[in-house]
Amino acid sequence: MTRSFLKVACFSVVAAVTLLTSCVSQKKVLMLQNEAMLDSISSIEYVNKRSFSYKVQPGDNLYIRVSSMDKNFSSFFSLTNTNNSAISSSSQNSAGNASIYINGFTVSDEGLIDFPYAGKIYVKDLTIDEIQQKIQTIIDEYQKETIVYVKLGIFNLTILGEVNKPGQYQVYQSDINLFQALALAGNPTDFANRKNVKIVHQTTEGSQVVRVNINDTDILSNPDYYLKPNDIIYVEPLSIKRWGFASVPYSLIISMLSLGVTVMTFFLVTIKK
Repeated sequence: MTRSFLKVACFSVVAAVTLLTSCVSQKKVLMLQNEAMLDSISSIEYVNKRSFSYKVQPGDNLYIRVSSMDKNFSSFFSLTNTNNSAISSSSQNSAGNASIYINGFTVSDEGLIDFPYAGKIYVKDLTIDEIQQKIQTIIDEYQKETIVYVKLGIFNLTILGEVNKPGQYQVYQSDINLFQALALAGNPTDFANRKNVKIVHQTTEGSQVVRVNINDTDILSNPDYYLKPNDIIYVEPLSIKRWGFASVPYSLIISMLSLGVTVMTFFLVTIKK
């Protein structure tokens, strides 16, 4: 009787422990964990000396504006810019922010933009500052006292994996950080492995994969905290996802324990007979 009882008891304990360890703990869900900050009333500053040195690639959209004391000269660029980009706007993203496309120049597959007076300008693998200086030098040959402004028109991101709304996103601003991007995708799910978030950067030679831990506040000082155009964010699932429990299944645990007690009672009654 003792041996049978021990077998049944061990089975019940193992089943209960397995269920309990299959649940997602709060420590795995909380982001920006830092004991020093949580236990202190003072604030902590996380320095991030980043430099935005993204190099323009084919398909990028550039917003370029020329300002001049000569209103006719300035208006010519505005008119040409609008006519140049209106067609590409409807064909590329009819649901996007049309004004960004209307006032932008799309980099061709050859890395060129067709700019008034200057003609075709090669901008691939150049930073925004380098493009601005290049166009400024060309425009100065035609008109003095002009100022050229260049910005990235569209910031493309792809967010995949354990987020509530995976997909492609277009951001109409000059930069965006990792948490802002995850917020666009509806935040990570309960099954998200926040300690191992992959970011794929597009480089001039291919792709670069980095891993970051958004559970740790040190992410705020990480240079990869700020994203680059065309980045891909992949949030891996936790290994416990295969068990299918996002929270503690109390009812199932109680049912399993009740079944265990019933089985033990059955064996005890049978053995006594």
